[in-house]
Amino acid sequence: MSHHRLPFPFPCLLLLAAVALLLSGTTSSASSKPQQVQTLNTNNNNNNNNPAETTEYINPKLPPRALSTSKKFEGSSNLVNLRYHMGPVLSSSPINIYLIWYGRWPNSHKLLIKDFLNSISPSSSRPAPPPLRPSVSDWWRTVSLYTDQTGANVSRSLLIAREYTDAAYSHGSSLTRLSVQQVIANAVKSAPFPVDHRNGIYLVLTSQDVAMQDFCRAVCGFHYFTFPSMVGYTLPYAWVGNSGKQCPEVCAYPFAVPGYMGGGGPGALKPPNGDVGVDGMISVIGHELAELSSNPLVNAWYAGEDPTAPTEIGDLCEGLYGTGGGGGYIGQVMRDRQGRTFNVNGRRGRKFLVQWIWSPELKACAGPNALD
Repeated sequence: MSHHRLPFPFPCLLLLAAVALLLSGTTSSASSKPQQVQTLNTNNNNNNNNPAETTEYINPKLPPRALSTSKKFEGSSNLVNLRYHMGPVLSSSPINIYLIWYGRWPNSHKLLIKDFLNSISPSSSRPAPPPLRPSVSDWWRTVSLYTDQTGANVSRSLLIAREYTDAAYSHGSSLTRLSVQQVIANAVKSAPFPVDHRNGIYLVLTSQDVAMQDFCRAVCGFHYFTFPSMVGYTLPYAWVGNSGKQCPEVCAYPFAVPGYMGGGGPGALKPPNGDVGVDGMISVIGHELAELSSNPLVNAWYAGEDPTAPTEIGDLCEGLYGTGGGGGYIGQVMRDRQGRTFNVNGRRGRKFLVQWIWSPELKACAGPNALD
């Protein structure tokens, strides 16, 4: 079963780190300060509607995430054997997302997550003005490079097809990997959600007061497919939880850091939308959607020989958000005048910090905010 394991800053591609270090004169390490940061100041007029606003590029060095025993890969191509196993990818356009809000969700939190999801499709398919660059849509382009055996690419277009709110906690405030499928079954029957085998993703998002089996201990999110015995159909789905109250230092990192650091270590980064839990969720949602689209039935794109525990295109790049990551650095990301940290832009002026994805072309982790 694929899952988003307790991610933490992976030592990154040596090549990317070397390129970042070659930017002499533009980067420097502030190792004498409590928070170690490589910075690049630029008047980023191309990425901001306000020419007077300055965006600072930073590469913060942070403490490792709590419970970081899940380290698997260095993100280097000579350690990765990502292979195609002849299964389908989500190539039909658009990919329909069926959102299930489990628990009590403020409208502001819903809107933030939907703004991220609606930012994935290219701007030509939306009536609103295109977002600034680098954009969430640019980030998804790496995912769209993956193909099935017919050569069809993962779709670049995603649509929120329908929503369902389960504010009554129909299966309680503590879920398991099986009971979350019952939540989906309820939505299919009572929403009613259509049975969308070909291009549907059923995305279950749980509020911050809902516990999930292995949440915080081993996973921040996971994806799989439903069992006909539970739901009546085989449907690709993903679950992601709001860790804001339960384990932000684990699943909302780097917007929260382990408590054992106290006040003497590097500080957490300021979330781009002011909410540690939801901003942290968004990167996990991106991770799971990328893997679900390229490996919906766990028989398409993954590394390793065990399909019940595959290493997928998001797993290979956990903890990497920009050029020069590794050795405790998350990579070059942007910080605006309000101190908000981000690496991609979304619709309606939103900013997001989303992890990089393994590129089948570069054989390396890639993102649209790369400096090389």
